[in-house]
Amino acid sequence: MNKLKYNLFFKIGTIVIITLLLLIPTSMITGLIHERESRQNEAITEVSGKWGGHQTISGPILSIPYLKYIKETNRRDSSEKIVTIKEYIHILPTELKINGEVKPQKRNRGIFDIVVYNSDLNLSGTFQHIDFESFDIPLKNIQFDKAEFVVGINDLRGIDQQVNLNWNTQNIPFNPGISSSDVVYSGINALVNIDSKDSTAYAFSLNLDFKGSQMLYFTPVGKITDVNISSRWQDPSFNGAYLPDKKEVSDTGFKANWNILHLNRNFPQFWTNTAYNIDNSSFGVDLLLPVDSYQKSYRSIQYAILFVIFTFIVFFFIEVMNKVFIHPIQYILVGVALVVFYTLLLSLSEHLHYNFAFIVSALSTLLLIGGYVKAILKSQKLSLLISGILSILYLFIFVIIQLQDYALLIGSIGIFLILALVMYYSRQIDWYNLNMEEDKKEVG
Repeated sequence: MNKLKYNLFFKIGTIVIITLLLLIPTSMITGLIHERESRQNEAITEVSGKWGGHQTISGPILSIPYLKYIKETNRRDSSEKIVTIKEYIHILPTELKINGEVKPQKRNRGIFDIVVYNSDLNLSGTFQHIDFESFDIPLKNIQFDKAEFVVGINDLRGIDQQVNLNWNTQNIPFNPGISSSDVVYSGINALVNIDSKDSTAYAFSLNLDFKGSQMLYFTPVGKITDVNISSRWQDPSFNGAYLPDKKEVSDTGFKANWNILHLNRNFPQFWTNTAYNIDNSSFGVDLLLPVDSYQKSYRSIQYAILFVIFTFIVFFFIEVMNKVFIHPIQYILVGVALVVFYTLLLSLSEHLHYNFAFIVSALSTLLLIGGYVKAILKSQKLSLLISGILSILYLFIFVIIQLQDYALLIGSIGIFLILALVMYYSRQIDWYNLNMEEDKKEVG
């Protein structure tokens, strides 16, 4: 048994097996991070369901019904009948201006923070004279008296006040819902007067006071769409099909402007039925929380195996060069301590700023492992060596987490340097003639 205990290949095999076994708790912690992130998403969904969800303003759109007559033939007796079908003409504005302010606030559900907002928007613009003869539809079949001015809104529960439409000289209250889901699936509508013989333009304006959570998007339905949004939120993320033409982000908030032409999108100014989909052209702003601890925890745990492998390599070199014996159980305890760091980091980051949680977790793990190494090796020098190496590794991971855009580059360079150091310090070891039993000293 003593020969097996000091056998070099047995020692290496044991270390490899312990390393592979430590992948099991590492994967369990990864699953725990996913579970906590899912709970956060559930909290966001719960609050959003009561406050108002992600909002996308699609419109305004003029939806005018018309009657279409189709001849149907009965296959049994060859009889024919005329069937009347109601379909819709959808017309987009010539000019659309959206100006508004987003007023964010944080809500809590348990330990989780959720960003919600109130928004005050003003939509204005014009519909130029519409040439209905270009639709190749008889004017007598178009129901001008049932034309709807439609504004698509994802979550109608977020509307705070009655919405009224200023349509030329008229003031028209909006009704809930929409008659046609050809373009939008949820929204409000107002019945407007359309005169097919009138060549004047139709001017419109309306104020929207509504609530939402995290995201506010728009669709560029105007031939010229100009959107100006301001907010005191300091961490916006501009996403969607278009980025702002101008933006200012400071400690006091942000201002953003989008100016989009009809040539920038893939649908025309008018069509019938479901000929086009406008959803893919939406754009806007995400109100991000300053710290996403779960994403950072995901990124940090990807390097867990690097910690374990490099620490075990250092222990093995200490055994080889100092003629000491470290028991496999002691390898396991140190490996478990390295893995528990990530559980500690995850739990602390839910209550503290992530960077502070990382520092506390790293220092706690360093003190634990450093004290344990000093106890089993009876050497202050070796204990400081292990603690110093782990400190460098933790600093390496911390830097990678902060520099997200350069994480791959920094990580690749760091791993290369670690490999170079291992090769450098092991270059003079005669592996063929290595005898771990010479002047052996058992530790533990």
